[in-house]
Amino acid sequence: MANTDIEQQIIKLRKEIEAHNHAYYVDNNPTISDFEFDMRLKQLESMEKAYPQYFDKNSPTQRVGSDLTKNFKQIVHQYPMLSLANTYSEGEVTEFYNRVRKSLNTDFDVVCELKYDGASISLIYENGELAAAVTRGDGVRGDDVTANIRTIQSIPIRLCGDFPSRFEIRGEVLMPFAVFDELNREKAENGEPLFANPRNAASGTLKLQNPSEVARRRLDSYLYYMLGEELPAETHYDNMMAAKTWGFK
Repeated sequence: MANTDIEQQIIKLRKEIEAHNHAYYVDNNPTISDFEFDMRLKQLESMEKAYPQYFDKNSPTQRVGSDLTKNFKQIVHQYPMLSLANTYSEGEVTEFYNRVRKSLNTDFDVVCELKYDGASISLIYENGELAAAVTRGDGVRGDDVTANIRTIQSIPIRLCGDFPSRFEIRGEVLMPFAVFDELNREKAENGEPLFANPRNAASGTLKLQNPSEVARRRLDSYLYYMLGEELPAETHYDNMMAAKTWGFK
């Protein structure tokens, strides 16, 4: 294949992925499955690696999707909030472990958790109280949805125990399947478009301007990662166990 054809194929693939990103993050109406999207993104990553002369800093491989809106104040993340890497094969997991072990020159423990598909959120706690809740946004800054997050019963507003003066804890805001089905029945009865899936329903709910309606939709959360200058432990697992004693689910 001629280089000009390869370049055009890369450009076409970038535009296609950007359109799917917009449908997923902004419109909350995905047009393809997560698996199909990931396969397209992996194809683009592979082509860009094989043909570095066509590098583009604005490529979808160089940024995360954005859920920023004009309806909320935006907050800059102290720590960039990037997408997690994924894989669909056991071999790639093994290769990742071996690569890290070689870099560390030692074996290490791995924490395995269930993958929940929700809306990414970063919760900031100061002196034991929820100070801010920020969406991932574009990875650098996100929307301040604190008022809506305060309606989620599984997220503590005040902590108990011995906690750092300031830290962030990140995870997913989820919509339970029972609530999702209930909302879609209501929408069907009212002749309104249905939610595509619980993840998009959760994301759309976080962007509502009425916290009372957010509370009615009974969102849940799954928090799995802590950041801060004075965390209680050196390992991820011990930090998450400590968080549980402070009141986290």
